[in-house]
Amino acid sequence: MVQYLNNNNSGFSAWMAAQNNNAPRRSRFGTFLWWTFLFLVAWWIVGLFITPSTPENSAPVSDTTVLVDVSNVPLNTISSDTISADVRGLRVSNIDLKNYAKSSSDATPVRLIDGNAFIEIGLTPNGTTAPTATTVWKKSGDNMIWRNPDGVEFSRNITTDGYLIKITDTIKNNSKHSFSFAPYARVVRAGNNTDSAGVYTGSVAYVNNDLEHNAWRKMDKKSYAYTTTSGFVGFVDQYWETVANIDSPDQTMRIKKQGDLYDAGVVAAPVNIAAGDTRTITTNVFAGPRDRNILKTANTTINGIIESVDYGWFWFLARPMLWSINAIHKFVMNYGLSIIIFTILIRILMWPLTRKSYTSMIAMQKMQPELQRVQKLYANDKSRMQMEMMRIYQTHKTSPMSGCLPMLIQIPIFFALYKALLISVQMRNAHFLWISDLATMDPYFILPILMGATMWLQQYLQSNKTDTSNPNDIAAQTAKTMKWMPILFTIMFAWMPAGLVLYWTVSNIFGIGQMMWLKHKSK
Repeated sequence: MVQYLNNNNSGFSAWMAAQNNNAPRRSRFGTFLWWTFLFLVAWWIVGLFITPSTPENSAPVSDTTVLVDVSNVPLNTISSDTISADVRGLRVSNIDLKNYAKSSSDATPVRLIDGNAFIEIGLTPNGTTAPTATTVWKKSGDNMIWRNPDGVEFSRNITTDGYLIKITDTIKNNSKHSFSFAPYARVVRAGNNTDSAGVYTGSVAYVNNDLEHNAWRKMDKKSYAYTTTSGFVGFVDQYWETVANIDSPDQTMRIKKQGDLYDAGVVAAPVNIAAGDTRTITTNVFAGPRDRNILKTANTTINGIIESVDYGWFWFLARPMLWSINAIHKFVMNYGLSIIIFTILIRILMWPLTRKSYTSMIAMQKMQPELQRVQKLYANDKSRMQMEMMRIYQTHKTSPMSGCLPMLIQIPIFFALYKALLISVQMRNAHFLWISDLATMDPYFILPILMGATMWLQQYLQSNKTDTSNPNDIAAQTAKTMKWMPILFTIMFAWMPAGLVLYWTVSNIFGIGQMMWLKHKSK
């Protein structure tokens, strides 16, 4: 649309000239202030969505926070093909994701819940005692065993399946009295306010089949509590999430900040255990990437977790677009090439609309002599001028707004692809030529400059040379001002994900080829 509006020979420009033919002349200083204001507003809006460099993980927990000392609890390690973690009694921490490196230059696995952060799964007793964070368990095969003074035996077994950690607590009441235990789970970690402004991060709770989000800054101000029959609670980052789920009804979830830490916990209804009876309580923890395929598998165990990924308003476009890019990647083995091929496919699918738009632009250029004649002939009769211009449009079977439809369609595609690139863990650390991460900005600004240059070339091909020095010609002055748009867009796209800028650049180049072919054919 920008290129079309820049076409000083378009019907839109002619119509604007007709509308403002008798308007008072604007001062150049006023025009400069107006466009400066628009630039600042656009810059502010883009600033809400721009992508900073991808952080490693959550920030280390401050050592100044007073926590329970669990150093005397024996350290055990659980491991699988995908994750490994440290276990100290009730607590799980230092979860390494073996299949994901910290960065393109650091092959160390991504670590979740590190430093003083932890996941604690325990029991709140009524009438007796239960293991605490400092309890020293005894090792018995794959289980941890602890007995309290009343004769109640607690056995804990921890297993891993993919990115799921399953904690199975078996409680055997060897006493002569009945006791009750309320199972609980809590995820405690530091916040991460350095993630992309375009992706939600913070706490997440699945409450009565609905997601509840609370950003880090919101948790700084107040605490939150929810009641639900089942669900999960935890935290999400740009690419990772850590949530806990208790397989038990009637749960209360609480999310709050304690000192330098954020605490997301859930407490289930007490489980009554009669004398001589045995009960088993299962808690599941997911700690891994926010990948839809992985979450789909985990969803069979933790219901609703697949809904924790936010694809934005245009989710119905973002999901198939991301699927298409990943499918192409299986053949070309490079996400940069995948985006290029995907862009070309999108342009081919849009070809019928694009062809109609470009054909209309060429027709508008050919109509200019007639439109200019009408503007001069009926300069003092605006209604007659508009009537004659509409007659010309009808004769040539075109419209001044017919060139806008392809751009309007591009808008949801643009935002959907932007969101898809930001949340795609596959795009993280994806290399292409000089770019080490297509999900972050181009470090050398080569792609944004190339995008601006191709945008300018598109404008040049879609407009004819004209005299823009006449201050009374509104259309000419508008065209003169719009020539600054490639520079504005270059600045705006400089901080966008490189994959998105690559898409826009390839789209421009493909559009230039289409326009040149149509112009050649029209001659």
